[in-house]
Amino acid sequence: MARAPIARVTDVPPAGAGVAPAETAAGAPAGLVGPDGGELPAHVAIIMDGNRRWARQRGLPEADGHAAGVEAIRPIVRHAVRRGIEVLSLFAFSAENWSRSRDEVATLFGLLEAAIRSETPELRRQGARVRLLGRLEELPPSTRTSIEEALAATAQGQRLTLNVAFNYSGRLELVDAARRCIADGLRPDEIDEAAIEARLYTAGQPGVDLLIRTGGESRISNFLLWQTQYAELYFCERYWPDFGPADLDLALAEYASRQRRFGR
Repeated sequence: MARAPIARVTDVPPAGAGVAPAETAAGAPAGLVGPDGGELPAHVAIIMDGNRRWARQRGLPEADGHAAGVEAIRPIVRHAVRRGIEVLSLFAFSAENWSRSRDEVATLFGLLEAAIRSETPELRRQGARVRLLGRLEELPPSTRTSIEEALAATAQGQRLTLNVAFNYSGRLELVDAARRCIADGLRPDEIDEAAIEARLYTAGQPGVDLLIRTGGESRISNFLLWQTQYAELYFCERYWPDFGPADLDLALAEYASRQRRFGR
């Protein structure tokens, strides 16, 4: 899928900015040309951080922050489709999040289950195909059912692959890939990088080109460890509920300005 180039943006918009640049009919930013013909990334991954701090800053319950974070996903998915991004991976719930309070975990499951059910028709209209990254078998039955229905309903989507990392751990993904190698009867000398990559949750997808983390933290938190080998990292101060299409464009423009050498 062809991806439109985008120019580097040098001035960060004021706080609260959420309006994307003017669009042409084709969906590319009007009048912008990427530096040195720079293109948009094929695979963008986002660590959606800052929901709880967003709520505390406003004197709201943490559950309201998570709800606002779920709402923030919709415009980002739509914008990714407009920009021609092929794969969008969102870190929704990590295996480490089980250590949070029972009430918060239940809230997160409820929000994600409701969002998947309500957004599936829109995802189909957008041409998005939903994939789950993580251990589906460990989720509550109602959440598992919602995810399985979304996977089936969007299976024909071809404009965007939307990876939802839920009950996900980068280290556990590598463990699962190694176990699949053994289950498939591979000999030790047959287990190489290609064998592991073919058994990852993201098998058949391109590696991550751009990893975005919101919320002001500067770490990757066990997310897509294999796939981010040569990813460009972009850390944003804005909390996830406030992260909108204009912020995504800033990250894409920064990506387009960088020179990727892949160790050369």
